[in-house]
Amino acid sequence: MAPLAALLADAGHHVRGSDGPLYPPMSTLLERAGIRPFEGFDPAHLEPVPDLIVVGNAVPRDNPEALETERRGLPRLSMPEALARFFLADRRPLVVAGTHGKTTTSAMAAWVWTSCGRDPGFLIGGVPLDLETSFRRGGGDRFVVEGDEYNAAYFDRGPKFLHYRAETALLTSVEYDHADLYATPEALIEAYRGLMRGLPESGLLVACGDSDEVRIVARDARCPVVLYGAREDNDVRFGAPPIATPSGARLAILEADGSRHEVTLGVWGRHNAANALAVWVAARRDGLEPERIAAALKRFRGVHRRQEVVGEVDGVTVVDDFAHHPTAVGETLAALRSRFGGRRLVVCFEPRSLTAGRAFFLEGYRSAFARADRVLFAPVFHRARLAPEERLDLDSLARELGRAGTAAAATASVEDLARRVLREARTGDVVVTMSSGSFEGLSSRLVEELGRRGEESGRGPSAGTGG
Repeated sequence: MAPLAALLADAGHHVRGSDGPLYPPMSTLLERAGIRPFEGFDPAHLEPVPDLIVVGNAVPRDNPEALETERRGLPRLSMPEALARFFLADRRPLVVAGTHGKTTTSAMAAWVWTSCGRDPGFLIGGVPLDLETSFRRGGGDRFVVEGDEYNAAYFDRGPKFLHYRAETALLTSVEYDHADLYATPEALIEAYRGLMRGLPESGLLVACGDSDEVRIVARDARCPVVLYGAREDNDVRFGAPPIATPSGARLAILEADGSRHEVTLGVWGRHNAANALAVWVAARRDGLEPERIAAALKRFRGVHRRQEVVGEVDGVTVVDDFAHHPTAVGETLAALRSRFGGRRLVVCFEPRSLTAGRAFFLEGYRSAFARADRVLFAPVFHRARLAPEERLDLDSLARELGRAGTAAAATASVEDLARRVLREARTGDVVVTMSSGSFEGLSSRLVEELGRRGEESGRGPSAGTGG
């Protein structure tokens, strides 16, 4: 919502709004756009009467301003409806969808088209490290959108991506998520099938062929389909398994015509190498030259809170990551293993979303966290909203991990977790904080406390912060 508000202001509209307490980076983004939202919700905020009200999906039906909007019959749109109306009508939307990798892949695509001089518009649900902002109108024909499968608004329970008029879609993965919105895996798959059916015959679907679920969903597309990934029967695939280097991942891309291209990324992990394949296919289809695409990918550093090194102090590297689904957790830990070699990997994990805190992910988490050396679990964030039989049993998960060789423990609170990791952290450790929420600023706090510990011991900081 904040990037959309800034986009509208940049387009010349007078924008005002209401929200809860705001913090950087969103508060800073709005301030730079000249927007100072009201804190809290009050029908009086609708005076003078606006021409249009845009409602975010975090706003419930009984919100005071939403109720007043309905009572007075004021014009309203959901966030994705507004984006489509004001910015996508005369563009070629490139929509990045999938359970995993949307934010990084969207940022990667926006960076590649920008670096290649195509001046794309874009709206990304994270903070790219290489682009000045997470949004831009742009002047080119492309508009890159992160295609979220979550609902658009309380009055529009369908997925956001159905509004984006995709001309090209990148589909990274299809796994069950958002149990609060999709009652069954089949319901979520049907949402993705809707996106496929909406692609024009002249468009393009770039789909991860390593996933059987993605292949099934892709059958509904009427347009050409390019499958990418590691499997031999993909149209565009790895020439060899990606290799970790000190600066990122190195991969060979084999195109359908047999041509081979050597590419080095500025990010780590097999999942990011796969994301790069998807971007490569779409960029080549738009006529971007292989050398320029490769040069852009080499300079791509990723997105805030995706394997982001927050600091390295007292011999300990602190990394912050947004991963919360078991598959994303496992891929991220594998990437960190390749990046940091044999160093001890200590994971602090908060099951923040309603889905992450559910019992049916226990087996997935057991497999994912086995890639760590030490795991500390914060309490399930939404435990009060989940029945005991629905809730993830973190004590059981910790015991199972321990029996399999990974030391793990469930903690009583985030405060308790912070004390334990600070007590246990030692020189050479890589401590990664994982949560889909703020985690109470844990990563920054760890850097500060470790720095204080180093100063008291006379060691001091070993390095500055970095991405």
